[in-house]
This record gives sequence, structure tokens and C-alpha cells, in this order.
Amino acid sequence: MKHSLRLGRVAGVPVGVHWSVLVIGALIGVSLGAVVLPAAAPGRPAVLYALTAAVAAALFLGSLLAHELAHALVALVRGVRVRSITLWLLGGVAELEGEAPTPRHELETAAAGPLTSLACAALSFVAAVLLPGPDLVVAALTWLALMNAMLGVFNLLPGAPLDGGRVLHAVVWRVTRSRARADRAAAIGGQALGMALIAFGIAEIFLLSWSGGLWILIIGWFLMSAAKGEYVAATARRGLGGVPVRDVMTGPPEVAPAWLTIEDFAAATALRSHQTAYVVVDFEGRPVGYLSLDAMAALSPRARAVTRVSDLTRPVPPDNVVTPDEEAAVLVTKRPLPGQVVAFVVDGGHVVGVVTAADLNRMLRQAMLRQAA
Repeated sequence: MKHSLRLGRVAGVPVGVHWSVLVIGALIGVSLGAVVLPAAAPGRPAVLYALTAAVAAALFLGSLLAHELAHALVALVRGVRVRSITLWLLGGVAELEGEAPTPRHELETAAAGPLTSLACAALSFVAAVLLPGPDLVVAALTWLALMNAMLGVFNLLPGAPLDGGRVLHAVVWRVTRSRARADRAAAIGGQALGMALIAFGIAEIFLLSWSGGLWILIIGWFLMSAAKGEYVAATARRGLGGVPVRDVMTGPPEVAPAWLTIEDFAAATALRSHQTAYVVVDFEGRPVGYLSLDAMAALSPRARAVTRVSDLTRPVPPDNVVTPDEEAAVLVTKRPLPGQVVAFVVDGGHVVGVVTAADLNRMLRQAMLRQAA
């Protein structure tokens, strides 16, 4: 996920925090410190409410991380590579590379997160019951138990992209022995849940509270959009099975010599080319990175005359490099680089093609057409 702050690695998996976590953390802290805790344990100093709220909010974000780590660790044990874990506004996401090989593995991976949240809820509740005091700490632990219980139950609702949607996918896959039917069932479940939440949110806006209703409406819209996106991606992966990257790439691409100035490269190539990103090569023709059209256009005319291509060159992430013989299905989960390049295609140490976002969109539509046929 873009715009995230890297925290480190757990079991070799990069863990990051999206900037939106600052928003949700602040909202949780303010709500706890100004409303929830004073109502549950009145008569305390404001600074004590603030400190307790900050600790409780941090523990809740930690429980979100535990939820995603549970997914990641089970996936790793089952042989599925985990690309990253990122906490963000609506919770977190463990980005897996590839799919579970069997319904059982998918079920175990999906259920691990909600079960971890429910375990956190149980631990918090037991601590709140057994702790002799003070009331402020008991109130914070009770709130933490309630939030984790709600998180666990909500994630078990049967619709993509929630964990319950993946549980439903695993069950339908096992019963019907068809991934395509399972994809459709999870997508329908997610869109139905999204529509129900949107309707509930609209009703709450008019009948109860506009702020609470707005949040429910936003979550419903997110569920509908994400369910549709996951279904399209899954359909594409099915349709692209066995199709090599060489059949969908654009190539050979024009390259940017690292030693040229931006002005010279623009005059020679960029002003007449349809490419939005270029492979940068050294004197021996070896790729050393890439240059986006946006980066060149951002320079002033005077700067273009003295700035070399090498000055704007950015390294290509290993995940955005593929070979011509790989299945095109691997491209579906790639993150586009600046310039809308999804992947550079390398063969024998030389770049022989590129796959752009436009190529990927065309692939998705052709895959859906192939499925329909």
C-alpha cells in the first residue's frame, strides 16, 4: 500500500503503517479520553483520561497487527508467500502472493485473523474481570474487549473481502470443487453486505446520527467496491492461466540512455513516444532502473538542460520484474510504478518488453470474455 511507514519485519514479512492509521488512532483516542472513559469512571483528572486513552488506542492498534500477523503466519506455514502487512484506516491487510492450494488451507488462513481478535477480546475481558481496580483501567480493558469482539465478529460476515468471505469461498470451493463458483459466491456475499450497510447507514443518517451513519455508509461502499475488485482479479487469474507474459507485453520498449540530459532525451525520444516510462540503460545496455514521463515533465525547461537521465532514475522493485515465459496471471497483483508500468519483462539480462496498466486492463477484459465464452 502506498504512503505507508515501514515499521520493520516480523518473520521476514515487511510491516508498515498507512498514514490513515494516525487518523483512526487520533479519533479513537479523542473518543475514549473525552467521552467513553469519563462516562465509565467519572471524577478523574483530564490528563489521566488522556494517558489511559492513548495506551488503550495503542493496544487496539496492536491487536489489529496481531490479527493480520495471524493470517500471515498461517499462510507462511502453508507455503504461501506474504508480500507485506499494512495497517490502515479500516483495519489492516496482509497481502498474500498467490492463492491457497486447497480449500482447507484457505479456511485455516482466513479464520486465523478473526479467531485472534476474539482471543484478544477474551483476554481483555478476563483481565477486566479479575483486575481489582482502578475503575479507569477496568473501563479501558472492557472497551478493548468489546472492540476486538466486534472486529472478530464483523470479519466473520460471509462476504469478500472480509475474512468471512474467504471462509465462504473455501466452503463453496470444497463443496462444488469449483474456484469460479466460490469466487462468485464470495463476491455476491460481499456486495450484498455492502448494500445492506449502505442502506443501514442512510437510515441512520436520517433517523439517528449523521456521523455514525456516514461511517457505516463508507464501510458499505468499500465492501461493495472491494468485492467487485476481488472478483474481477480472480476471474482474470483463471482466464490468464497458461497465457505467457510474452503474449501480452508491449515490446521491445524504447530505452533511456543514462548519460543523456533530459532535454536531449525528450527531443530524441520522449516527445514522439507513446510510452509513459522508460528503462534506463548504461553504456553496455544493461538496465539500471526506470524513468517516468511524469518525473521529466515536472522539471523546468532550464533544469531539463542540466539534469541527466541518471539523476531521475529510480530502481525497479524486484516484484515488478518478470520473464517472458511466466504466466500472465502473476501480473494481476502487481503494483503499478509511476508511469503506469506494471512490470518490466527481462530476458537474458535485457529488457524485452513492458506491461502497462492499459495492457493489464485489456488482459482483464479479455480474460472475462474468455470466461464467458
